[in-house]
Amino acid sequence: MPNPLAAALSTAALTAGMLLGAPAAGAQTAAYPTSSFDVTYGNTYTRGTITWYNRQVLVSGEHKSVSATSCRGTTAFGVDSKNHDVAVNFSDHGVCGASASFSFPVTFYVAGVGVVRICLDNGTESPPVKYLKCARYGRP
Repeated sequence: MPNPLAAALSTAALTAGMLLGAPAAGAQTAAYPTSSFDVTYGNTYTRGTITWYNRQVLVSGEHKSVSATSCRGTTAFGVDSKNHDVAVNFSDHGVCGASASFSFPVTFYVAGVGVVRICLDNGTESPPVKYLKCARYGRP
């Protein structure tokens, strides 16, 4: 015959474990901080959002070119506290006479990156890339 005291204690322990391990009602996971960016050069631009993670940012937005012979792309640099570029990545394609959305990560293999430099570039897929205008954005 089962022991009623043991069954009651087991039920109490299971209930306590579920209550203590569960998040509070209405609790939400904290969102990662974001920064908006806008680098405009003449009638062309790159605009969007930087989402800040621990050792990475996600750069998402749109870049625009108004001429079929003058292409545009986006490059992002991770900058450390000594103003050194420690990471770089770029949009996977430039646009010529159009606009396009992009999203790419910039991963930092060192700690202390609190600034991202976003550049509107000439949209080339091979060096040398010409940076037309850049702006710095700090972690909020």
